[in-house]
Amino acid sequence: MQDISLHLLDIIENSVRAEADKIVISICINEPENKLKIGISDNGKGMDKEMLKMVSDPFFTTKTEREKKVGLGIPLFKQNAELAGGGFFLTSKKGNGTKIDAEFQLDHIDRMPLGNLSETFLNSIIAHPEVDFFIKMERKLKDKKIEFIFSTEELKKELGDVPLSYPDVISFIKENLNDGEKKINMGESL
Repeated sequence: MQDISLHLLDIIENSVRAEADKIVISICINEPENKLKIGISDNGKGMDKEMLKMVSDPFFTTKTEREKKVGLGIPLFKQNAELAGGGFFLTSKKGNGTKIDAEFQLDHIDRMPLGNLSETFLNSIIAHPEVDFFIKMERKLKDKKIEFIFSTEELKKELGDVPLSYPDVISFIKENLNDGEKKINMGESL
């Protein structure tokens, strides 16, 4: 995968396949600690201890519709975090969802770029209107914190019967996510 947003897309799709109807995504650029922290949690089916051990194996997949039985998403995400001086933590409990935390050394030469987060989030929201997404992006500086929060659950309450797939709603979501990403990046390429 070329960037972190593609890892997020893969994990979001895993959550949807696990029947999650709520996905929480957090991205924190912590400059004083020189860390990029990514968190994804869902309320899907979760995994038992045996499956939790196997999920980091690239030759294991839960996808049954494929001829080739490989699952590279989680192993590659883990590898990329570790190669960039960080770590990868996966917790899950059958019936109680899954949580993934990945850390990257912010200035590490092998840290992949964030990619187009707003486009990834927009496509996921449109593709899965039945899922409530809670997205938090923040940047911690030495003397302040910049934060952006987006919730489809709150948006759905405001919209009432208007679907997320309505063109004006899509434009609103896209603009909101783009503005949030710019606010957090502050014009910097990460």
